[in-house]
This record gives sequence, structure tokens and C-alpha cells, in this order.
Amino acid sequence: MLKIKTLLIAPVIAAAMLTAHAQTAAPAAAAEKVFVVGLDDNFPPMGFRDEKNEIVGFDIDMAREVAKRLNLKAEFRPIEWSAKEAELNSKRVDALWNGLTITEERKKHIGFTAPYMANHQIVVVSTKSGIKTKADLAGKVVGAQEGSSATDAIAKDPAGKSFKQLKTFGDNITALMDLATGRLDAVVVDEVVGRYYVAKRAQELTVLDEHFGTEDYGVGLRKDDALLKQIDDTLAEMKKDGTAQKISEKWFGISVIK
Repeated sequence: MLKIKTLLIAPVIAAAMLTAHAQTAAPAAAAEKVFVVGLDDNFPPMGFRDEKNEIVGFDIDMAREVAKRLNLKAEFRPIEWSAKEAELNSKRVDALWNGLTITEERKKHIGFTAPYMANHQIVVVSTKSGIKTKADLAGKVVGAQEGSSATDAIAKDPAGKSFKQLKTFGDNITALMDLATGRLDAVVVDEVVGRYYVAKRAQELTVLDEHFGTEDYGVGLRKDDALLKQIDDTLAEMKKDGTAQKISEKWFGISVIK
């Protein structure tokens, strides 16, 4: 009888163990839902690669905190920034989060969160250039990132029509490097990127007092994505509890949160 009872009990124990394993495994699987963020990984200090080739930055920390609060796993995917809307709307990425300027034109195709910071399109020049104002850019070769809000700002400003040439680049850092080597006379660039770069080359580069306009940064998602409201609400929570400000102070030394 003992052997028979043992044989009968063993399958029951095994089944119970399998059920318990399934119950504990289910929540872990749910927690692994991936949130894919599209970015330009050469856009310091918003999103860039450090000396270990890991993607870091202000927007990276902000996105990770939002993902954590929404029980998502953030995955950062470098994309061709000039094709960002196609990457988003074809669902190859879930969001564009990398110093993305909110514009009326982009709002036709992208759903935006409320602005989380303000930015300017500044002009960076060599300290030896003699360029002091936007008017001094007449007849000069000016660089900007292709598909960026800098090119839009230049197109709207009368000073842009006076350039000898507007040369576009795949990323801002390449444009700034061309400026440092003398192949450009100036670069129009997001303030957060330009000042971060100039701070490292203060003897060589400077920022003009005049700029090409003020703009707001937001997170871009597909208009019909339920995550849009969830991320918007979470960003509002982070502003309210001071987390967003702390992340800003880590990267900029001050709070740039709007």
C-alpha cells in the first residue's frame, strides 16, 4: 500500500510544483514588456555613447525613469534622425525621445507629450572668427544637422538667406568638429548640445548672444498610442515630485525642466 500511495502522490506533487512555477513566472514575463526609444546616439548630453560605448544622457535617464514607473523595459535604438517620423509610424520604435522639438508641422504626424524643457537654436563660432552677430554670417558657410529644428529655424530667419552655403550633417557633433577644424564658419545647433561641446573647447569656440529662436522639447509617439497619455502623466508626476529636476541637475548643473 505504501508503494501505491507514493506513486499516486508523486504526480500530484509534480503538478503542484509546475503550477507554482507558472504562477511565479507569469509576472516576470509581464514585466519584460519592451519600450523602444528611437534616438540619435551622437547628441550629447541628451543621448550619446560614453567611453564604454554605452548609451547615456539626460533624455536616457528621463526615459528610464518613466519606463520604470510604467513597468516597462526601456530599449534604446539609434536611428537615422532625418527619417525619425518614418521609424516611428512604421512601428520600428515606440517613441522619439532625444531633444525632439515640438513644431506645428511635426504635430501633423506625431503625438507629443507636454513640453518638458525649453531650448534655443544657438550659433557657435570660432573665438578667432570675428563673427559677433547673425548679420556677420552673411557670405559664410554655416553647418546644421540634417532634418533638425535648426534647419527649420534657419529657413524662417532672414539671416539664413544671407549664408554663402548651409551645409547639413548627419549629426551635430560632426558639424561642430568641422567648425573646430575650420571647414565651417559657424554651426547652428540646439543649445543643450552646443553649450556642452563649447564648455570642453572654451578657448577655441564661443556662442553668439543672438540665436535663431526658442523652442520646446517633447516626447514623440504615434497619435493613437495609449502610452502617450501614460508617459505624459508620468512626466508630470516626475516634475511634481522633483525627480525630473534632479536628473536635470545631474547633466546641466541646474534645472532646465519646464
